[in-house]
Amino acid sequence: MSKEFLEIVELPDGRIILRRSEDEPPMVTLMFSKEARELLKGKYIDVAKSMFHAGLQTAGQLVAEDFEEGDEESTGATNHTLH
Repeated sequence: MSKEFLEIVELPDGRIILRRSEDEPPMVTLMFSKEARELLKGKYIDVAKSMFHAGLQTAGQLVAEDFEEGDEESTGATNHTLH
């Protein structure tokens, strides 16, 4: 069984991406403003890692919930709350 690894890369244009490998397009892209980078005093990469981690955890939970509840999309039953 092969394991897939995700990598976080800062591109020359300042974008921070999450991708599977060098040859694949980014799964997620983050961009911090100059003001945000200054406010974070160089710790913006740590914040990006935390954001990616939280997003992956949430995505995993949503997939698990969908699996447990069955295929509700076929019935048209969806309920999403944004906070």
